[in-house]
Amino acid sequence: MKAIAIIPARLGATRFPGKPLAPILGMPMVGHCLSRTRMCRELAATYVATCDESIAAYVHSIGGCAVMTAATHTRAAMRTAEAMLIVEREIGVVDAVVMVQGDEPLMVPEMISATLRNLAEPRVEIVNIMSRLRTVEEFLDRNNVKVVVTSTMDALYMSREAIPSPWRGTADLPMYMQVGIIGFRRDALLRFNAMPESRLEQIESIDMNRVLEAGDRIRMVATERRTIGVDTPEELKAVEELMRSDPLLADYADR
Repeated sequence: MKAIAIIPARLGATRFPGKPLAPILGMPMVGHCLSRTRMCRELAATYVATCDESIAAYVHSIGGCAVMTAATHTRAAMRTAEAMLIVEREIGVVDAVVMVQGDEPLMVPEMISATLRNLAEPRVEIVNIMSRLRTVEEFLDRNNVKVVVTSTMDALYMSREAIPSPWRGTADLPMYMQVGIIGFRRDALLRFNAMPESRLEQIESIDMNRVLEAGDRIRMVATERRTIGVDTPEELKAVEELMRSDPLLADYADR
């Protein structure tokens, strides 16, 4: 399988403007995402997709590849689809794309590997990593996209609300959140991009609800790794504290 990674990143995030270039231990957040993604050996190449020249300039300064995309995209997966088509003009048609959100600085290459292993199954077209929420506060936080799954690990629904409902307590609840690492077979990504935004996607502001509302499947893969998708300055500080003891940091920092 010929697979590439694309990291969508833009400066105009509503909740945390400028966050891709916000420093974590001296390196912009998008630099951590790029460096860690490139460690996955199953990838043919890794690109950052952006509509901001300052992000592209930084990526080039650390030896990365940046793809300039339109500024009109409302969803990261739409930016990823445009970038894939641009990249294919140079490297040829790919089989799969792993989208790594530019605000997932704690991701590890094994998450991408797990995504690609599941995409290799004939009936699986979209794969999304999910991680366990460790506290009730995290479960109730609307910045965290919660997900519930079937017995075969396909997504049932994603919401910013606490699902399953905690009305009977949280002791035994499967509390999981979506991680911004999503693998697509090429045709599935193009099909997603051709569909209009769905009502539940708009209500929840979750692009994968477009897939679920259309009746398609998303295979969820659980990780026990601690992840934080950065949406606020407070979360950036939490990531920085966790990254101080992260063993991967020494493999790419100060290079």
